[in-house]
Amino acid sequence: MKELEAHIGQMATGDPAGLEAFYNRTRTAVYGLALSILRRKEDAEDVMHDSYLRVYEGASGYRARGKPMAWLLRITRNLALDKLRGQPARELSLEEEWLPDLKSDFSEASLDQMVLQTVLSRLSVEERQIVILHSVEGFKHREIAQIMDMPLGTALSKYHRALSKLRKMLEEEEK
Repeated sequence: MKELEAHIGQMATGDPAGLEAFYNRTRTAVYGLALSILRRKEDAEDVMHDSYLRVYEGASGYRARGKPMAWLLRITRNLALDKLRGQPARELSLEEEWLPDLKSDFSEASLDQMVLQTVLSRLSVEERQIVILHSVEGFKHREIAQIMDMPLGTALSKYHRALSKLRKMLEEEEK
């Protein structure tokens, strides 16, 4: 975390190398969180871009408290939720969203990923975020509670409730 704070310090002085290093260390978590909220690759990429722009512009106002990832992910989460609220409801285009193209990957890993995405899509946005932050990105529940701005007990119970839902969904699929 000290390294991330050093990169923020570089950005505060206007050094773009700080942004590049910060981006390289944090991009998977930022993209994963944005994608878990927005569920569209293009929207997640837009939010990711806006998040790093906000970080770069706000680096001089950052106060080191040993939690640069929480700061970054809170920015990302807020931008993603703002984008989600501002989007009109849209109908899925059958051709673009559901029919695979000729270059589609039907390997076992790809099919597992499709099943995982389908099951995760049945969780609420908040549950999906918590599961992805913990299980995929490796954040501790205490960190997730800070990022999500909720008590630790709430984050834990939502995580366990989401896992229970996922377990039930997968059991139903096997029947």
